[in-house]
Amino acid sequence: MTTVPETTQHPAATGSVEQRDICLERVHKRYGDHVVIGDLSLDIEQGKFYALLGPSGCGKTTTLRMIGGFELPTSGRVLLAGDDVTQLPPHKREVNTVFQSYALFPHLTVEKNVAFGLERRGVDKHETKKRAKEMLELVQLGHLAKRKPGQLSGGQAQRVALARALVNRPRALLLDEPLGALDLRLRRQLQDELKRIQRDIGITFVHVTHDQEEAMSMADTIAVMNKGAIEQAGSAEDLYERPESPFVANFLGTSNLIPVTVEQGGADEFSTVRTSDGHALRLLRNRMWNLKGEQPVAIGVRPEKVRLWGADQTPPEHDNVLPAKVLQATFLGVSLQYALKTAGGQELTVIEPNLVGNSKGTFGPGQDVQVSWDARQTFVVEGETAGA
Repeated sequence: MTTVPETTQHPAATGSVEQRDICLERVHKRYGDHVVIGDLSLDIEQGKFYALLGPSGCGKTTTLRMIGGFELPTSGRVLLAGDDVTQLPPHKREVNTVFQSYALFPHLTVEKNVAFGLERRGVDKHETKKRAKEMLELVQLGHLAKRKPGQLSGGQAQRVALARALVNRPRALLLDEPLGALDLRLRRQLQDELKRIQRDIGITFVHVTHDQEEAMSMADTIAVMNKGAIEQAGSAEDLYERPESPFVANFLGTSNLIPVTVEQGGADEFSTVRTSDGHALRLLRNRMWNLKGEQPVAIGVRPEKVRLWGADQTPPEHDNVLPAKVLQATFLGVSLQYALKTAGGQELTVIEPNLVGNSKGTFGPGQDVQVSWDARQTFVVEGETAGA
């Protein structure tokens, strides 16, 4: 691993982890009558890798641009390290941005591209050369210092853009889909590189992406955005294992969502819910904390947590169990994927690991089966599930 020179460490790296680097307070953004961001508040702790995740048009890039000063909020405040910077232009904020296009100067060498910002600020030539060299070593491109951008691969150009943004030692680095133009193999390689660099240099990264796997592999905290608002924020594990809305449940991976009614009472650690055709299912009582009782309720389970049994078999005693019929069985190499319909008409997906090498699967279309899963793996969401 590259050793980071002491001079590249930002003060944020040694401060309290509870200190907020970036804060948005009730931010709104409208273009005429069109509301892009509505009443958005968020806090980003210093030294964290924070991802804004969501589909196109959800407001994540607009949010990033307001943090960077490229867009001004219609109302609300933007604070960096506690200072109100809402009306400040980008060059007066302690943040730098890496865009998808990279925007390297084609006539300058890699070294000169990285040093450009320091030279514009009038930093001493010796210090400029020293810091540019340190940044190129950090992104593992020191050996390409004398090349021109046209001689670089896409991944190398991305790392030069990253070094150029970091050489100014910003308080935070903003990344607007920086890997979007790269092929899948290179994108995955650079995901690891970005996380390593963020960890080594110790400053706050805010990363906009629509790629769920990218966000999960890199970010300490993921904020899932939908229609200009944050639906849920937390670690990848929190969002995957305990989604709080149908949108989050199906945007971060795939979920089986089953509309239910909640039954009152019960003395143990589980609550009971009932499907439309009367089947009782259980989930941990502490999973019910977010229900407000004002919207439809559904329970959910991830496809890989469900197991199939023959109609004459006996699933584990404490599992949730539903009768179903196989609609389709698909061999995917490492796994077998089943599409099913329950007796109540609910369509489910089941993914089982390929343990026996049976390309036709254990169960075939039209076969009656039972689906079961550990009741502790059940989560609950509130809101309409259709189109989630």
